[in-house]
Amino acid sequence: MNRAIITGATGTIGIALIEKLVEEGMDVLVLCHKNSQRIESIPKSPLVHVNECDMSDYGNFNLKNEEKFDVFYHLAWSNTTGEGRNNMEAQIQNIEYALDAVNLAYRMGCKVFVGAGSQAEYGRTDEKLNGETPTFPENGYGMAKLCAGQMSRIECSRRKIKHIWTRILSVYGPYDGKNSMISSLISSLLENKSPALTKGEQRWDYLYCKDAANALYLLGEKGIDGKIYCIGSGEAKPLKEYILEIGKVINPQVELGFGKIEYSNNQVMNLCADISELTEDTGFEPKVKFSDGIKETINWIKGEKRNAED
Repeated sequence: MNRAIITGATGTIGIALIEKLVEEGMDVLVLCHKNSQRIESIPKSPLVHVNECDMSDYGNFNLKNEEKFDVFYHLAWSNTTGEGRNNMEAQIQNIEYALDAVNLAYRMGCKVFVGAGSQAEYGRTDEKLNGETPTFPENGYGMAKLCAGQMSRIECSRRKIKHIWTRILSVYGPYDGKNSMISSLISSLLENKSPALTKGEQRWDYLYCKDAANALYLLGEKGIDGKIYCIGSGEAKPLKEYILEIGKVINPQVELGFGKIEYSNNQVMNLCADISELTEDTGFEPKVKFSDGIKETINWIKGEKRNAED
């Protein structure tokens, strides 16, 4: 692989993926939606080229010089949190945009399409998650991701493009959304505020963004056509243990409000990736310990807070 296209590149996974591709000496075309407030976060490099392009414009996008690329990473998706997950009209549009992305990949000469799916495609299960685990999504977001993965596979086959679908679990790190559990927890603790939490009994699989980016890079290079790969650390422990570790690093004196929030009706209580096929096919292994990744994340959030105050 020498040249890549990335959509949805301003989040924690996208930024880390750009950095990884640049590290590997690849030219990267970033398609970022118009007037993005986070466009300045995209890494600066002679190898990185940014074009403003909304998802609704994928069907018409072309480069004037007709450059060709090798791999297309489709990370873009709207309405990923809160009530937006059940905005059915928006989720149906996301499916259409995923198919537009496949056809854009075809026009740009890409031989590989890597799509970012979600653990939400599974719903609730006690199984370790892999490509063969039955899927029972319980919200529009998970249903749309499942449908996009299946339909984009058929479209890729029609276009003679290798199709890799990923189901990403819980990724954390710099540039993550401020409302994610880890980001909001860190912010509260840095402000000496006691966070309201569930009991933290859920068993969770967390993966640092740089490891997730490495997994995506390796899948673009070595993934097997038509396969579904779960991306996670492969290990799970109670959410309470992660929270206690974060609290200990930032401020052990702040009370952690375990049990102040009830579990939701559809609370996922077990989330762990089976990464055996990912490792077997690509050689992927997580490298960043949670204790190290969380320190980098805390330092980044501290920097963001200082910048906001200046």
